[in-house]
Amino acid sequence: MRAGPGRAYPVRWTYKRAGLPLKVVRVHEGWRYVRDPDGGEGWVIASLLSPDRAAIVIGEGLADMRESNDGRSRLMWRAEPGVSGKLGKCDGGWCQFDVSGRKAWIEKNRLWGAE
Repeated sequence: MRAGPGRAYPVRWTYKRAGLPLKVVRVHEGWRYVRDPDGGEGWVIASLLSPDRAAIVIGEGLADMRESNDGRSRLMWRAEPGVSGKLGKCDGGWCQFDVSGRKAWIEKNRLWGAE
């Protein structure tokens, strides 16, 4: 992450965690101004970003991952805050969430990046 949209700007941060979700706030030529889950903001060259949607579990305690988008459906797994994964479709306040091949539904309000 850089301070401005170009290689001449200083590096503010180096991300090492693959799949970490970032919100694109603004676009400038081949650069994206992004926000990370901790609120950090800066510029990243677009070629370093994946078009795949991702999210990260937020909130207190474990988040239930269920078989369907219903709080009464079968509990499949529980995810700790900070776990990231691939984000699927969202419906009725729930989102499909894939954590290393473990796919289930999780409440949308427990995910950062699902807006």
